[in-house]
Amino acid sequence: MSDFPVTVFHNPACGTSRNVLAAIRQAGREPEVVEYLKTGWTEARLRDLLTRMGEGPRAILREKGTPAAELGLLDAGVSDDALIDAMIAHPILVNRPIVQTPLGVVLARPSERVFDVLDVRPDSFVKEDGEVVRP
Repeated sequence: MSDFPVTVFHNPACGTSRNVLAAIRQAGREPEVVEYLKTGWTEARLRDLLTRMGEGPRAILREKGTPAAELGLLDAGVSDDALIDAMIAHPILVNRPIVQTPLGVVLARPSERVFDVLDVRPDSFVKEDGEVVRP
């Protein structure tokens, strides 16, 4: 285990998620990678991440490419408990990547947000699309 543990809740099919993973590694950290579409979510883990983020589940609800609309989850009246239950049943409903470190938890969208919770930063980082980021 690293002296500065980093966990990435990752979807390898997502460019933003891949950029975040690469940025963490370029910063000199080897994260624990959780492919949440394979492992799923537990209520305890989701609630812990949200508490550490200071957010409710709507903040991490992914609408694009998910059944959120079909499940009626976009209505403002849907309770937090119902959103969490849906996220457990359909892990794709959770936006990614979520990064957890001793400095906090962020939904790293845009990918540069990952630097908010890292203890070290590379001088620069080049995203998959060639964009240069100077954290």
